[in-house]
Amino acid sequence: SGDDAFKLYDTYGFPIDLTREILEEAGMTLDDDRFAALMQEQKVRARAARANISGWSNASGSLLTDLPKTEFVGYTDMATDGAKVLAIITDDMIANEVSEGEFSVVLDKTPFYGEGGGQIGDTGRLILNGGALHVTDTKKTDGVYVHLCTMESGNGILRVGETVRAEVDVTRRESIMRNHSACHLLQYALRSVLGTHVEQAGSYVSNTVCRFDFTHFAALSPEEIARVEALVNAEILAAAEGSMTEMPIDEAKKLGAMALFGEKYGKVVRVVRMGEHSTELCGGTHVCNTGKIGLFRITSESS
Repeated sequence: SGDDAFKLYDTYGFPIDLTREILEEAGMTLDDDRFAALMQEQKVRARAARANISGWSNASGSLLTDLPKTEFVGYTDMATDGAKVLAIITDDMIANEVSEGEFSVVLDKTPFYGEGGGQIGDTGRLILNGGALHVTDTKKTDGVYVHLCTMESGNGILRVGETVRAEVDVTRRESIMRNHSACHLLQYALRSVLGTHVEQAGSYVSNTVCRFDFTHFAALSPEEIARVEALVNAEILAAAEGSMTEMPIDEAKKLGAMALFGEKYGKVVRVVRMGEHSTELCGGTHVCNTGKIGLFRITSESS
């Protein structure tokens, strides 16, 4: 049944491809429709949990439906001038202006990365006439980027229609980029040491740590962990170039780009390469050279 296959995958980390293979050998079939439905339910639960943790409510999200998609310039720029304020949201209501407290701001363009793909949102500042806002987090929903803000200094008043200078916390972002690129190299190393059945089942990338969720039959031995570490650090010491390219998804598949299981992708995708061995579909931010990661260390491994 799809329920049993899902329990094997979700609870015990048993790869669905191996389940199918074993069933075929036994002359049995898998209820793929039920398995797919359970996977979709899990994704919905996970997104709802992330939304509750973030403090960004469903009521606030519904106010964004008529706004145009935000132009994200953060792949190349850490700051941008002339970002126009399209909306201000406070207490789940649209406001025309704000001068204090906590609120959310939508701009027409932004260098701030909105939480997604396992990578946390950027922080930083929005500079306006007579004051500044502290951006404590950045979310995105349906292409609209939402900056969670507090008034930082001065007697400034933020108004819809005005323009601001948006500045990402560069030190924090660069740490996130190092950890995200290291996460890609980790997947390559795990597949090299444990086998190509290893697939990413989720991740969390922040400025202090990267956590990589994957499917395998057992806990890693100390020797396996040491080999994985050594492979990743070898890629770092090689100071290999990283590249990020947008291309049709069919072309990306021909390159052998790894995709997140169960994730839906558009016709044009962003392919991130780290050296010769890591090619993945990813919308996150990364270093341009593996040498910038510095050092990789596994601090824990658990079920």
